[in-house]
Amino acid sequence: MRTSSQLAVMALIVGTGAAWHIYGEQVGLPRPLALVGLEAAAPTAQQRGGPGGPVGVAVAPVRTGAVVDRTESVGTVRARNAVAITAKVSGIVTNIRFEEGQKVAAGDMLVDMEAAALRAELDQARAQYDDARSQAQRARQLQPGQSIAAQRLETLEAQARQAEGRVRATAARLEELRIAAPFPGRVGLRQVSVGALVQPGTVVTTLDDIARVRVEFSVPEVFLARVQVGSQVSARSAAFGDRRFTGTVAVIDTRIDTNTRTVRVISEFDNADEALKPGLFMTVELVLATRANALLIPEEAIDPLGDRSFVYAIRDNRAKRIEVRLGQRLRGEVEVVSGVEAGDVVVVRGIQRLRNDAPVRVTETMTRPTS
Repeated sequence: MRTSSQLAVMALIVGTGAAWHIYGEQVGLPRPLALVGLEAAAPTAQQRGGPGGPVGVAVAPVRTGAVVDRTESVGTVRARNAVAITAKVSGIVTNIRFEEGQKVAAGDMLVDMEAAALRAELDQARAQYDDARSQAQRARQLQPGQSIAAQRLETLEAQARQAEGRVRATAARLEELRIAAPFPGRVGLRQVSVGALVQPGTVVTTLDDIARVRVEFSVPEVFLARVQVGSQVSARSAAFGDRRFTGTVAVIDTRIDTNTRTVRVISEFDNADEALKPGLFMTVELVLATRANALLIPEEAIDPLGDRSFVYAIRDNRAKRIEVRLGQRLRGEVEVVSGVEAGDVVVVRGIQRLRNDAPVRVTETMTRPTS
């Protein structure tokens, strides 16, 4: 009986001691010597990466690289020169000299119209001119002693000039019956047939010069100061998959659209294979600026806090928390405008366990973007 009582008392004392130890740990009371051996099995502060030892981290150096600022827009392809070929006078089409889609040179004849009546009129005008010119010439060559009234000579010369004017006018009207290409390019679909009666303004076909094309697009007015003639432009279309076309800014509009707050920009593209057709929809990227030696760090190194950004730079084996100002974001990397310098080393992994000026132990050094 006495033995059972002693065991119960010992159990009560041990239980009371354990409870006292937990409470005492919270309020700072001395620890019971009986439990010191148990604490030796717990991980140390250094092993936990706590304030008592260096934290293992992966780092990456701040590197320099090219960064290009771009803005994206949508645009439409336009021919450098484009015109609808129309008839200038009334007439009947007698000959069509082009094939649809044919490439033509400046001055090539495209369409002929009935000209028999005008040719007869031109022949008559030329005959009258020849007669009037001959009479005036004979009057001027009279022999000494022979006389002719000055007024008569003036009349003959005036008649000769009038006849010459009629010849020129009739020849011009005759030329209008022959429709020619005003510049080199490629003709479109034929809109008339042989035998058709056309009126002034009737469209015969179209002509586009697409050896070099224009792509028109708009950019927000906030970029106005950064858009320059000669700036590089790249464009792509769903019709050509991953193919990219490159050109340059040729013209910047002198006015800003007050409704959209954008400025219209015209770029020019070489189009030797004539892949780009007028009216084609394009996605355009305009280069605003290029920085050849921008500072770049992995995106994982950024420790955001609200609208501010920080990094941990390794200096003297300690992590220094530094505020940085960010620029352009790239694939897996971000540009740093200020806060660090080329050659600095920043923490990429292990940031969550760091505090300012914490001792660190480098476990891995990364030399490329991590994503």
